[in-house]
Amino acid sequence: MGIERVSSRVGYILLFAVQFVCAFFFLYDILANTFGLRARPISWQAYEMIEIGAGAGLVIGVAVTARLLLLSVRRQRKAEADLRLASGAFMTVMQERFDAWGLIPAERDVALFSIKGLTLSEIAALRSTSEGTVKAQSTAIYRKAGVGSRAQLLSLFIDDLMGEALPGVATAPERLDTAI
Repeated sequence: MGIERVSSRVGYILLFAVQFVCAFFFLYDILANTFGLRARPISWQAYEMIEIGAGAGLVIGVAVTARLLLLSVRRQRKAEADLRLASGAFMTVMQERFDAWGLIPAERDVALFSIKGLTLSEIAALRSTSEGTVKAQSTAIYRKAGVGSRAQLLSLFIDDLMGEALPGVATAPERLDTAI
């Protein structure tokens, strides 16, 4: 955990403590007036200064909370935008790989459904074909991709997005332009 996170946590805890003390003061003041709990009177100047401090503490707490909420909303929007970019990048990487492997349209569909995690029977039902056909197409996809399983197929795409290959798993296939 970085120093920035620790200091921001300490800041949040202090902010919470200030707001709690200020709110407690006002709550105690109302209850003391209602039930006559005043123990020792203080001067009105001191009392007014305490009220001003408590009010200022609550206003500062609201301002800081609003700022944190704004930052949180911005971070969420950025995370959602990054997720959309990653999703688009994944689709681009997938289409590039499908092109490089020379997958026919039926194999592309099966590969996409397989990567999404559908079973052979679910893919067969979606494509209105037999499980045997889907299995044969899956085997052809794995052969063209140089992998032996659905997990290894998926790892190729994850490796591309992460920028590094796993040991023992086939790396990106030679592009068609390198064969020319």
